[in-house]
Amino acid sequence: MQTFILGIAILIFGYLIYSRYVESQLVTTDEKTPAVKVNDGVDYIPLSEKKNMLIHLLNIAGLGPLLGAIQGILFGPIAFIIIPLGCILMGGVHDYFSGMLSVKNNGAQITELIRKYLGNTFYKIFLIIVSVLLLLLTTVFIYTSGDLIADKFFGLTEYSITNPILIIIYFFIALYFIVATLFPIDKIIGRFYPIFGLLLIIGTGLIFAGFITNGITLQNLDIHHLNTHPQGFHILPIFFITVSCGLLSGFHSTQSTIISRTIASEKSGKKIFYGMMCVESLITMIWAAGAMHVYSHNLVANNLIGKVNVLNTISDTFVLPVLTFVVTIAIVVLPVTSGGTAFRGLRMIIAEALNLSQIKMINRLKIVIPSALLMIGILIWAKTNSDGFFLIWRYFNLVNQMIAIPTFLYSTVYLYKNKKNYWITLLPGMFYIFITAFFILNSEIGFNFGYRLSEILAIIVVAISLIYMKLTRLKADK
Repeated sequence: MQTFILGIAILIFGYLIYSRYVESQLVTTDEKTPAVKVNDGVDYIPLSEKKNMLIHLLNIAGLGPLLGAIQGILFGPIAFIIIPLGCILMGGVHDYFSGMLSVKNNGAQITELIRKYLGNTFYKIFLIIVSVLLLLLTTVFIYTSGDLIADKFFGLTEYSITNPILIIIYFFIALYFIVATLFPIDKIIGRFYPIFGLLLIIGTGLIFAGFITNGITLQNLDIHHLNTHPQGFHILPIFFITVSCGLLSGFHSTQSTIISRTIASEKSGKKIFYGMMCVESLITMIWAAGAMHVYSHNLVANNLIGKVNVLNTISDTFVLPVLTFVVTIAIVVLPVTSGGTAFRGLRMIIAEALNLSQIKMINRLKIVIPSALLMIGILIWAKTNSDGFFLIWRYFNLVNQMIAIPTFLYSTVYLYKNKKNYWITLLPGMFYIFITAFFILNSEIGFNFGYRLSEILAIIVVAISLIYMKLTRLKADK
């Protein structure tokens, strides 16, 4: 239990102290934000600070924080230390700069920021990578939320694409994604997401309250046994690929840039971007603690460990039966709402790449219709292939962490040009170059090299990346 409490303390004091330092490296002003200057009635609309905080929390907190928690805790109590440290030193920094640099560049999306600070070559590469990520994410969230709804509310046990009930559920979720993407942000997202965001906080709060009232069994960190994963997976790089939301998630950079167009004051940036990342990390910590308890008490069948069913076991263990519906609704809503904003982010990125104004509905439809057809096609493929979902999820996790790298690098260029401490973004960027290179080289879905060889090659990739940054990006303007 002491390790869990220490982790929460790291998270709280880290936010109170380090976020202020990070904020000081990007000077906030009283200039009009894009939401106020542009205010196009669709994507650029000023919303209140509290609304933006809850919307952003819901945008970034799909099922990722919960699935990452129940899988990451298999590595042992070391997760209670890595998650908050990673959030403070990397995740919060990533989210803050991705959001605030977008604010300072007229609400530019991640791809446009890559073009400005890293050049056209990186822009072309990551325009494809980010678009693929968002398509995979929307597909995964239709899949997971649809199956959850089918299980919880219809009692289905057979999830074939030929099941008419499942088809109807998938249809309405996809339809919601399309509608939420087409409508102005204040009509659906601005109106309902704050309520759902609050519901997520309440649901997680009920789990935490159950720790106190029902008691909880948690292991403490043993310096001699840092990694206790039952399958012997290495912490490097697997943990940092498995646990994204709550620690660091590249997907957040596609969501921060949505909020950059609704933030009414730069002064709100720290609370919205850095603060909500820390709240997500706290949510991850609490669900990880719940998972450790139910695993240690053998409340989960071996074949279900690490899978979404564990979330229901945690809820049933720590929450009063009369209140479990709150947690259930929160779990079901998470992938639906995050999928909706992921699809919106895809529209905004493509529109920016095509220089296509989004004020007229017809222009939004030109992007949304072909994107929706691609999303449905990927879903059908995933449902008709036995390993379809797991392949999409693995590649999503990899690409998710991969797109965090350019955000750190373009933030580094910005800080360097403005004579600020660029090491606070450069070091996390290099670390994740190491993690993703290590994973690609060692993984079965990559090159499948040996562990030590992959580690050495990943270090070489980092060295080359540092040299490249120093010779091409971190040099004084002539």
